[in-house]
Formats: sequence, structure tokens, C-alpha cells
Amino acid sequence: MKPAIRSAVGYVLAALSVLAVILLGRALHGINPTTIALAFLLGVLGISTFWGLRPAVFMSVIATLAFNYFFLPPVGTFRISDPQNWIALFAFLVTAVTASELSERAGREARNANERRREIERLYAFSQLLLSSDNAAELLNSIPRYIVDSFGVRSAAISLTNRADIYRSGPNVDGLEAHDLQLCCLRSEPRIDHTNQRAFTPLTMGMRVVGSMGIAGPLLSRQTLDAIGSLIAISVERAGAIEKLSRAEAARESEQLRSLLLDSVTHEFRTPLTAIKASVTSLLSSPSLSPPEKTELLTVIDEESDRLNRLVGEAAEMSQLDAGKVELHPVPASIRDVVDEALEDLKQVLTSHPVEIRIPDDLPPAQMDSARIKEVLIHLLENAAKYSPPGTPIRITAEAKNGTLTTSVSDRGPGIDDFEQALVFEKFYRGQNQRVRVHGTGMGLAICKAIVEAHGGRIGVTSQLGHGSVFYFSLPVG
Repeated sequence: MKPAIRSAVGYVLAALSVLAVILLGRALHGINPTTIALAFLLGVLGISTFWGLRPAVFMSVIATLAFNYFFLPPVGTFRISDPQNWIALFAFLVTAVTASELSERAGREARNANERRREIERLYAFSQLLLSSDNAAELLNSIPRYIVDSFGVRSAAISLTNRADIYRSGPNVDGLEAHDLQLCCLRSEPRIDHTNQRAFTPLTMGMRVVGSMGIAGPLLSRQTLDAIGSLIAISVERAGAIEKLSRAEAARESEQLRSLLLDSVTHEFRTPLTAIKASVTSLLSSPSLSPPEKTELLTVIDEESDRLNRLVGEAAEMSQLDAGKVELHPVPASIRDVVDEALEDLKQVLTSHPVEIRIPDDLPPAQMDSARIKEVLIHLLENAAKYSPPGTPIRITAEAKNGTLTTSVSDRGPGIDDFEQALVFEKFYRGQNQRVRVHGTGMGLAICKAIVEAHGGRIGVTSQLGHGSVFYFSLPVG
């Protein structure tokens, strides 16, 4: 309701209330004038509570006149015969006006309290929204929309001192010009345009100004604007600090990774290089070696060269997988066919281990890049052969369940304790008790994990010390 119409309705109701009390008092013969005065006073309080001070004062005046004319002797005139009635009439008028003012003030304070409560609730909800993202760019794009949704303004925009962009709640500028935002930031003081319903306020962190905010639409209180500005400044600084911390942590981890890679590669490269150097030195320094001896040395050179080539290949493959540069070509394929191919490639490695295959013939095909999954199986089978005593069996099983195909490789090795089970798939990690006895870079299982997860599957291990390990991976059924 418009203020003018509301005010007119208040005056009309005040007049009608006075008329109602008059009619009621005239209808009830012999009623006490004090009762009439209290009835008028209750009406004044009601009008003051619901319609404001001015209609209540208006009612107080006309109620005083009506009380004098209709209920104080001589009735029907505005003259007062008893001087005590002058005191009563004056007391009534003062009481009515005072009660009106007090009632209106109480109502105003109640409305202000409710408004402050609603603003606090909106500020709290707004602060929760600001904490929903730690990404500075994403947060900056979302804040203007949060302001519009939380406070019911028409549009909002923010500008930061360290960024050239203006972040808006929508495509319309709505009078929130970049020049005004920058000027507010430079002056470090708010500017409120009541005529055009626009407000600009700086975003401050203590004494430091980090940007400015503009809103268009229903104007908020100065306190609310200051609170919003402070919350935005804190959230932006927080997101920026988290990003810096994340970059620092990433740089630290990258440096640690490079160090681990250097240590691992240096250690693993030294062994084959030493063997190759020793064999070449023997061939050059002893030309009288017998053909079998030369063949043996050349075989060592050949095997250790292959080992070097494989080490380099694993490092390059791990780098490509981490960077997401390896393309997969998944098609429905039989896991049994892939297992057979892997076993064919590992004939020499598995000569001292009987292999048990327990794969049902009716298994559904799985979505896979067969070459990559064969690589996973080769790594798992090689590890099983490395860590298991000669003569112990290696078992391969597969089952389909809940839309996935799970393949397992079991061995009779020393087992992995609970702590290390969470680490064996990390790059360059090798079992604490196996680092000297078994050669390797610690990249095989990390490569397996990257390949399986790129297929949308998962890989894991269950193990018991002294009883062996079961490595398994699952793939979606095609």
C-alpha cells in the first residue's frame, strides 16, 4: 500500500473508532465517563500501533472534543461547568498523546529489531555462500549473484584493485559504471544515490581497500553495506590465500617428486650401467676370451640395455599419464583374451611359478583398451613373480558383479602391512623390506592405477603378512 493511501486509511479508521465509542456510550445509558475515556484511550493505542503516530494524535484530539461534547456536563456543548472536568479533559488529552507516542515508538523499535534480525540472517546466509568456494575466479563471478539473491536488490557489481575486470550479477550495467566503482575505491568512502536507488561502498580489510561494490535497487542500510563489503573483502582475501597456499604446496610436492625421481632413477640406472660397463671393459681388455664367455658378456649387455630402455619408458609413460596425454580406445573385449596375451609375453618371467587361471567362460565383455589393460596385467604378474618364492603358484581370477568386471592376481609373497597398502600405488614408493632385495623404480603400480582410473575403474590390494597379496582392478562391463 502506498504511504499516502495508508495514511488516509489511518485517519478514516481513527474517525470511525471515535464514532463507534460515541454510539456505544450513547446506547448504554448511565455509563461511567471514566469508562468512555478508557475506551477512547484503547482506540488511540490501537491506531498508534497499527497506523502510526499522526493518525493517533488526530484521534486523540477528536476523542477529546467528543468526550467533552457528548459525555461531560453540560452535555451537547463544548462548555465545562465543573473545573475538575478541565483537569480530567486535559489529563485525557496528554495521556492519549503520550500513549500514542510510546506505542508508536515501541512498534517502530519492534519493526527495526525485526529488520535487523532479518539483515543478520541474510548476512549469515551470505557469509555461508561466500565460504562455498575456495577458487578466487569462481568466487568473484558468483558474489554479485549472491548479493542479488540474498538481499533482494536488482543488480550488483564488484571491482578489485588488483584485477581489471568488473564482475556483475547480469549482463545489464544498470547504472553501476566502472568509473563510479573505481572512484569509490579511490576515495575509500561510500556513496549513496537515493534518487536513482544506487549505492557504492568500498571493500575494506582493516584499513586496506581491496576493491569496491555497487548495488542498484532497494537500498540497504549503511551498516548492512559495510558488513557486506567486509565479508566480501575477507572471502576474496581468503580465496586468494588458499590459492597461493595451494600453489606453494604444489610447487613443494613437485620439487619433492623431482627429488624422488632423481634418487630413484639414479639408483636404478646405476646397476645396469655398472653391469654394462663391466662387460664392455672385460671384452675390450681381454681379447682372448672364449666364444662362450663373450656370448655371456654380450647377453648381459643386451639384458641390461633392455632394462635401461624399460626404465626410461616407464618414466616417460608415467609422465604422459599424469599429464593426461595418453589416449585410450576402449571397446568391449574379453578379459580372458587379454590375460592370455599377457601370459604369452611373460613366459620367461613366470617359468618358476605355476599359474592358475580361474576365469568363467560366460563372463561379459568389459569396456577396455586391451593394450593398456594387458600392460596392467603384466605389471601385476611381474610383481607377483618378483616377490613370491620360486615354485609358489600365482592365481588369476575374474568375476562380474554390479555392472563391473573385477580381475585379481594373487601371490604367495611376504605380504604388505596395513600401513603400506595405502602407499604402494604412489609413484616411486617401494616396500620398506623389499627395496634392496628386488630391483625396480616403484612406478609399475602407479602406472597401473593411472590406466585403470582412466578407464573409469578402480584398483586396490588386500594382503596379510606372511600369506601373500591379492591385487585387483575393476572395469565397467561393456
